[in-house]
Amino acid sequence: MDFALDDDQRELASTVRSLLDKRAGSAAVRAAAESEAGYDSALWSALAEQVGVAALAVPEQYDGVGASFFETAVVLEELGRSLAPNPLLATTVAAEALLAGGTEEVRQRLLPRLAAGEIGTLVTDPWAVLDVEHATIVLAVVGDDLVEVSDPRTTWAESMDQTLRLGRADLDAAATTVIGDGAAALARTELVTAAAVAALAVGLCQRALDETVGYAREREQFGRPIGSFQALKHRMADMLVRTEISRSASWAACYALAHSDDAEETAMLVRTAVSYALESAQLVTGEAIQLHGGIAITWEHDAHLWFKRAHALSHLAGAPHRHRAAVTL
Repeated sequence: MDFALDDDQRELASTVRSLLDKRAGSAAVRAAAESEAGYDSALWSALAEQVGVAALAVPEQYDGVGASFFETAVVLEELGRSLAPNPLLATTVAAEALLAGGTEEVRQRLLPRLAAGEIGTLVTDPWAVLDVEHATIVLAVVGDDLVEVSDPRTTWAESMDQTLRLGRADLDAAATTVIGDGAAALARTELVTAAAVAALAVGLCQRALDETVGYAREREQFGRPIGSFQALKHRMADMLVRTEISRSASWAACYALAHSDDAEETAMLVRTAVSYALESAQLVTGEAIQLHGGIAITWEHDAHLWFKRAHALSHLAGAPHRHRAAVTL
């Protein structure tokens, strides 16, 4: 087995990275996070309309690209690297909920809208819902039912990571329509969310590693670059190892989620990947702060954004030890 991205996947990653490098630098990320929407709507339009990121895992019969969740994970890894606030995660989870539990009628009605770039989200915890304030398609799991929510009352929920837009949804004041099997949708989206978070964590590790290595090459102490000191080389080598193992685990999990029919093995791979990737992200971003020295604890430097994202991701997918416990039971 050739365990690597194929030509199309590499081109997809390169295209997304090029767009993000041009339009999602540090200043742009901070401005987007502080905006009313919480993300750059022009960037989202470019990603959705020009690259088709929201349509990747949507079958062609619903106006999607007909690729797979793995291709979506390739994009999420690049988004994790850039830290760009973006509704792709929430929209992907909503689409997967419809594919897993929605009726054929509702798939025909809603999936083309999601594939075209409309923002969707799935409510499982009404106190913390990704991008719910600006979602035009709001789904929820209520009991054993998957429901479509009309005009929910939403409020912004402040979070530690300013680049993730969370909100609260009051379902009691909204009209809901049963559109499918909530248990099937929930079972699928729990794994999808975990795998997507693992991909984001891998991208984050790569960003922190790249920035740290670049800084170590330029920063001089005692008349030479600090990257030449053996003790620092060892620490950066450990960061690289954690990043690459996390990437391998993430790719295996996302590939299984997209193509495997073995539910038990897929769940094990996903939980293993997210557990390792989340811990790696916390370790690598912490090391990045240490190796950058005093500059890394300033507001102007992006190191605090990396560190906050690493810890916030655990709240989206669940703490690493919980995933390990689920695997060993």
